[in-house]
Amino acid sequence: MKFRFLIFILCLLSFSSLIAQKANDEKLAMQFYEQKQYDKAAAYFDNLYDKNPDAYFTYYYKCLVEIKEYSKAEKILKKQIKRNETAFHLYVWLGKLYKIQNNPEKEKEQYNKAIKELIPLQNYVFVLAHAFEDEELYDYALEVYKKGRKETRDSYPYYYEIANLYKKKGDLKAMVNEYLDAIEFRESEIYTAQTNLQQSLGYDDKNGGFNNPILKQELQKRIQQHSDKTIFSEFLIFLLNQQKDFEGSYVQNKALDKREKSDGTRLMELAKLCISNENYVVAEKCYQYVISKGKENPYYDVANIEKLNANYLQITNQPNANPTEVLALNTNIESAIKEYGISNLTIPLIKKSAILKAYYLNKPQEAIQSLEEVITQYTFDKNILAEIKLDLGDMNLLVGNIWDASLLYSQVEKDFKYEIVGQAAKFRNAKLSYYASDFAWAKTQCDVLKGATTKTIANDALDLSLVITDAIGIDTNAVPLSMFASAELLILQHQYDRALARLDSINSLFNDHTLGDDIYYKKAEIFKLTNHYPEAAKMYENILEFYPTDLYGDDALFKEAELYERYLNDKEKAKQLYQDVLVKYPGSIYVVDARKRYRDLRGDIVN
Repeated sequence: MKFRFLIFILCLLSFSSLIAQKANDEKLAMQFYEQKQYDKAAAYFDNLYDKNPDAYFTYYYKCLVEIKEYSKAEKILKKQIKRNETAFHLYVWLGKLYKIQNNPEKEKEQYNKAIKELIPLQNYVFVLAHAFEDEELYDYALEVYKKGRKETRDSYPYYYEIANLYKKKGDLKAMVNEYLDAIEFRESEIYTAQTNLQQSLGYDDKNGGFNNPILKQELQKRIQQHSDKTIFSEFLIFLLNQQKDFEGSYVQNKALDKREKSDGTRLMELAKLCISNENYVVAEKCYQYVISKGKENPYYDVANIEKLNANYLQITNQPNANPTEVLALNTNIESAIKEYGISNLTIPLIKKSAILKAYYLNKPQEAIQSLEEVITQYTFDKNILAEIKLDLGDMNLLVGNIWDASLLYSQVEKDFKYEIVGQAAKFRNAKLSYYASDFAWAKTQCDVLKGATTKTIANDALDLSLVITDAIGIDTNAVPLSMFASAELLILQHQYDRALARLDSINSLFNDHTLGDDIYYKKAEIFKLTNHYPEAAKMYENILEFYPTDLYGDDALFKEAELYERYLNDKEKAKQLYQDVLVKYPGSIYVVDARKRYRDLRGDIVN
């Protein structure tokens, strides 16, 4: 009994020793393999492979290839293929082994055999295709996917995998058509296909992103071939909108609207997109198309009003508004107001008519009278009434009725103390105090408004507070700031020559004032308003040269970029200046807009 127990203990110790030895061999083998000492690793894997071929085959095979023992590598590879008849990717390995040995005939034979033997189930297809892709054998990988497609066309046709291969081959036309086939196969694939196309086509200066003409051409072919499938028209419209080709989008939307016998909803949506991109001409065409559908159309009245709004934006956003066009627009607006009456629908038109009279047709008193009549004769939503009062206050300020303006602002401020419109009124009143040289009160109001709901009001209040603080300080002469404030009021009243003279007199009379950057900034504003754009650019450059770290540094740089983009027609200069905003003033409130405009000028496609 004792003898048997002793034998058992000896066997157990021997078995444990073998296990420990195997673990040690495996550890050393992997260590040498990772250190790329393949000859030493191969010695250990030789024994390990004999004991467990499936576990150590890959490591052993790769070691043999690395140390150029090709005959041995071929032997164990063929042995592994026999052991696992569905490991079709091993034929690719064998083909590569023949390639290393400069035997192209045998190489090709193995690749073809892999495809021939392939069982076209999805998991086998992926493994074999990836094996070919790893060796950059894209044509063979395509054959694999196409064989798989024949068997699973109704369930999984491999469109995205094949498209990716065509991308790797540089065959963009074939790639695009695979994605379009995916959409034709199942329309819900459009979003995935669009995302993949954007990523695949990428961006470059000549044929960037969705600007690549191949996609547009292939979409147009599909539309002609499958006139019953609106999905391709939808995709083309999406593409044209991405390219900001709104004229082309208008043509496609109109054709689709007619084909579907719709009510013009598409055109109304496109018009909004055009307006947000400042393409007012196409927006007007969209609205006119809807109007042409007749008064029975549900969008007829809205389209009429919005067409006038688009025309207003087009004219007032021009560097030099044409007086004849302004007059014609105002006539059309007044006709629409007469046709529809005074209501919430026409209030925007009433306000626009008053603005045209006050600021473009030199009829401020007539504008004031029209708004006063509207306020006294009609009942409106209190928010609309507040907006009208603010406009009316601004127009009273324009003609010098300071106290009338203050009364209107105060009414709105009182009624909407904690709302945005009330904060806007409060800031206007603070500006009035500033114009009247009551700087202490103006600063107090601005300090309260630093926490305003909207960034615009908060930033304007902060800027005015800083101007007052910098210009006056402690025991400092307030006369230069009084002159500066009066110049600002003259600008509001369109007395530009007097404003320029007042600003210049500050420099003449007070050598030690601190308003240098403020004066340049206001002069730039005047030059912009009077269409002297090179002079305005010079003022901004003066700020950037002499006062780059002061209050208006980032403002000047961004505004100068706008000048070159919109008025001086130098897109490259504008692009550089927008980029400078991002680099030199990373904390500026203009960073978001500067980045967007920089990308627009560069031609990026933004989702």
